[in-house]
Amino acid sequence: MTTQQLTEQIKKKKSFLCIGLDVDLDKIPQHLLQEDDPVFAFNKAIIDATHHLCVAYKPNIAFYEAYGLKGWQALEKTIQYLNENYSEIFTIADAKRGDIGNTSSRYAKAFFEDLAFDSITVAPYMGKDSVEPFLAFEGKHTILLALTSNEGASDFQTQKVNNKKLYEQVIETSKTWKNAENLMYVVGATKAEHIAEIRQIIPNSFLLVPGVGAQGGNLQEVCKYGLNDNVGLLINSSREIIYASNKTDFAQAAAKKASELQQQMKEILN
Repeated sequence: MTTQQLTEQIKKKKSFLCIGLDVDLDKIPQHLLQEDDPVFAFNKAIIDATHHLCVAYKPNIAFYEAYGLKGWQALEKTIQYLNENYSEIFTIADAKRGDIGNTSSRYAKAFFEDLAFDSITVAPYMGKDSVEPFLAFEGKHTILLALTSNEGASDFQTQKVNNKKLYEQVIETSKTWKNAENLMYVVGATKAEHIAEIRQIIPNSFLLVPGVGAQGGNLQEVCKYGLNDNVGLLINSSREIIYASNKTDFAQAAAKKASELQQQMKEILN
């Protein structure tokens, strides 16, 4: 999927919502545990109820790897279901991979070719030769961890290096990498005050912004500093939407919560 196609979907749906599919068997409705594949059954119901309200889904890969082979099979079924039934939806493998070049190329092949995701989150710490194998895939996007929303982000990301914050150095350097036009960036919603600085470096790139909702990020603040001419934002919400109810009405409750965010986005876009 191209960024132009993604932007067209945003404008059509009046939404830049990304829903995180972080499935925890301890939190899903108990009646689903009787299904042959409870994780996929949960995802399918959430997707069917919310696909018209969002432009992206982001399975966090750890939540599938935790269940071994069955978890991976559920992930395969989820992405296949999305690609076959809602091909206009942008898909993000939240895998946070990053390793030496030949290993990264295997990761890229797994998520881009075998699973057919549109994008993947990648850690930049090992530098360009660990990221460029992902960038080499035409029509795919690499979402670089730039400034995250967790408490430990200040351990490294905001520290000064050569009179620049490390995350600023990472973003500026990434612009020099081969096929850098395929880059997007993760910027936490709880770091909204830094988004204006980031937009000075990458005014036209898409930002994936987690942390709105359960983590306390403010949608209006993020949009104030982060919106560009092509919108340029994907706002992720996971727990607040998918666990809005743990009863049989869970999908409807998720749709209601997603609709509340989408309506806020519609007002902002208008």
